[in-house]
Amino acid sequence: MGDFLSWDGSIYVHCDWRLNSAIRLILDELMGSEQYLNEVVWLYGLGGSSERYWPRKHDTIFWYSKILDGHYFAADRIPATSQRMKGQDKKSPDYWAIPSINNMAEERTSYATQKPEALLERVIRSSSKEGDLVADFFCGSGTTLAVAEKLGRKWIGCDLGRFAVHTSRKRLIGVQRQLKAEGKPYRAFEILNLGKYERQFFVGIDPTLPEEERIAQAVLREEQYLSLILGAYKAERVESLPHVQGRKGNTLVYVGPVDAPVTMADVNGIVETCIKQHWSKVDVLAFEYEMGLHPYVQDEARAKGVNLGLKYIPKDVFDKRAIERNQVQFYDAAYLDAQPVVSGRSLTVTLADFGVFYGQDEGDQLVQALKPGGSRVTVLNGQVMRVAKDKAGAVTHEQLTKLWTDWIDYWAVDFEFESKPEIIRIVDAGGEEREVRTGNHIFENEWQSFRTRKERKLEMTSAPHTYPAPGRYKIAVKVIDIFGNDTTKVIPVEVG
Repeated sequence: MGDFLSWDGSIYVHCDWRLNSAIRLILDELMGSEQYLNEVVWLYGLGGSSERYWPRKHDTIFWYSKILDGHYFAADRIPATSQRMKGQDKKSPDYWAIPSINNMAEERTSYATQKPEALLERVIRSSSKEGDLVADFFCGSGTTLAVAEKLGRKWIGCDLGRFAVHTSRKRLIGVQRQLKAEGKPYRAFEILNLGKYERQFFVGIDPTLPEEERIAQAVLREEQYLSLILGAYKAERVESLPHVQGRKGNTLVYVGPVDAPVTMADVNGIVETCIKQHWSKVDVLAFEYEMGLHPYVQDEARAKGVNLGLKYIPKDVFDKRAIERNQVQFYDAAYLDAQPVVSGRSLTVTLADFGVFYGQDEGDQLVQALKPGGSRVTVLNGQVMRVAKDKAGAVTHEQLTKLWTDWIDYWAVDFEFESKPEIIRIVDAGGEEREVRTGNHIFENEWQSFRTRKERKLEMTSAPHTYPAPGRYKIAVKVIDIFGNDTTKVIPVEVG
């Protein structure tokens, strides 16, 4: 992160008592000990007490600059509280008494690691100017991004977890709505998929081995992985075709990587193989699909004569007992139905149906693991259930998803989906930068409805959208389910 900083930039690293000493040494090595500016103590006031040690009621924030004495700094002045300084103002000391977020706070998102906005506001105000760029590479619930937007800063947020990205998305839309209501400016934002989702419980290569042995081990693990997935899917191995690894009857089978999502490029290659080899059916098995995977990829494949199936690999594929009992089920990607209603040049969209087919924990194992008096929310037989065990050992199941709408946390409409092509900048071999169209389009959330902690209801019909002229358009409808996974459907419409 230090490499990305501007010459007058700063980096703040927050940690608690468990790792603060180790992180300080790492930062000294990476940033340079001479760039160390402050150790700020955040007094948050909460935390338990013990008969064996002093209460742990503060965290540590380390502050480093990019270059010595070149950083921007404009500390807020806060009212003095000591008798000696009464009637005067002074800068922020290096200990900040900012309470943690209480259960009733308006800003609370129920995200486990959420920080109070007041804490981030002090950091951002003191070390950046309006219009500067702020980045948080572990954005969690999006507090840094929300505060940066309110303070007129540009921002970049990253997180490995889908739920974090989705929580941040809803929060930032809420900030946009708040700023709009107050007559203040706000900016649009994009969500991009950049990362791999590692499953280290299955794939792990010893980094201390010589390179040749590591390569041989990786090849062996890859073959074991393919054999496992194809076996669970009741498919046989095929080695003579590019982009596919198996077949099941008259259907080719592609197995997605164990540590990365299946991308649009993967799907394009699979479809091209089917066309060249005169196969009309192919199933794609994946743990993850690229966020925003080309919405009408199945329709495009069907137009080319290929029946493309997108299925999720369940985690119980690694359970030998589940395979032996024939309990492993590969569920189809979510089903989405939306109905546009056209009146002249005006159009509304109604969300008509949504279906998911998740499976998570094996019921017997979950019940055995529960302690008397305990409960757990899980997915059983495609429904979200609360499984509880009373003190006498009696087990009860409460189904939490009773309607198809219960699966939906957020949905949005882009009324002119193909109006904004996705363009990336690349640097060619000669060092010259140029713009290239990817063939995809950027989804713009022109209208959305989503659940919040206080408001659990969803609007099922969009606000009307008026087109500038009669003609054919394509609308895109995106649904984010309660687990943070997204499904998009593109629908052609004629308005006149």
